[in-house]
Amino acid sequence: MYENELKAIHKSNRFRVREIFNESWVDLASNDYLGFAEDKDLLASAYKSVLTYKSHAPKASQLVNGYHPIHQSFEQYLCRLNGFDDAMVVGSGFLANLSLIEALPRKKDLLVMDALYHASGILASKLVDAKVVTFEHNNATELAKILESEVYERAIVCVEGIYSMEGDILNRQIFEVVDRSGVLLIVDEAHSSGVLGKHLLGVFEHYDIVPKSNHIKMGTLGKAYGSYGAYILADHEIISFLQNRAKAVIYATAPSVFDTALAYEGVKYTQANYLSLVDKRQQIQTLIHTLFDIQIEGLIFKIDVKDSQKALALKAFAQEKGFVIGAIRPPTVKTAILRIIPRLNVELALLRDFLLELRDEI
Repeated sequence: MYENELKAIHKSNRFRVREIFNESWVDLASNDYLGFAEDKDLLASAYKSVLTYKSHAPKASQLVNGYHPIHQSFEQYLCRLNGFDDAMVVGSGFLANLSLIEALPRKKDLLVMDALYHASGILASKLVDAKVVTFEHNNATELAKILESEVYERAIVCVEGIYSMEGDILNRQIFEVVDRSGVLLIVDEAHSSGVLGKHLLGVFEHYDIVPKSNHIKMGTLGKAYGSYGAYILADHEIISFLQNRAKAVIYATAPSVFDTALAYEGVKYTQANYLSLVDKRQQIQTLIHTLFDIQIEGLIFKIDVKDSQKALALKAFAQEKGFVIGAIRPPTVKTAILRIIPRLNVELALLRDFLLELRDEI
């Protein structure tokens, strides 16, 4: 039925399959930035926490009977840490973006998105009645011009803390433009929460920005925190509105109780050990700058290779050496890249030796 389409995908070197990689290989491809996905102590602590409750599963929507004390406790903890009024746990980062972008923009509103905003947000934008506009990636000047020239009742701006493919950080001036215009700002911190900032809290802390009532922070639990799910931090009024209008919250089973507990343990660990984690992050960033003359802001190291076939060949080379790296190809990116994640639990000397070999191969 889809034979011709699959042939075309094969021909363009864009064919994808699910793979189970050799567990002995060093993982430099996943978004498990801090290595928590392999931390059995965190796993055991989460299990112990969940065992203290009668129910260990969400059972229903949050608005029926799926809202668990672990959900609530985690939300309150995130609010205290990040300085926001209210919070909501969500099933995944994809669902969080769907919840925010499908629900918040109403008719006569304006939705303004960075051109490189995540695919989940782009998909959600197709569902809204508001006018949707994109601006050049990280260009605060163009964003300001759009907000000044368009007519709207409300405007919602969508950006990311660290962009998942480019690995670059949000332009600080965008905060200034948004606050000056008095519009809502959604910051997707999927790749910056747990990575950026003195206490690893993300781009708000990195820039020393105190959250305001027009700021919304969304982050995932399946990357730096080694679990699955997501959260939304915002003003109480916005969270209340989402509870009443966001279809991905109202009509979905509440997030996994165990995964929320596991992320809770991960976030607490970052706060207890932020000094050593930040030190290792800086060592890795220095190593990459020394070897490639590239300054990475977080823990996403992108190498442009342009050609999809070359990217796959370099991925195969890495596997021969016992390493897994990402070969990202169109349509996810415009031209092929290697996406390397120097996870904090990888031995620095091992990482250095591999990167030297990869550099020579490129």
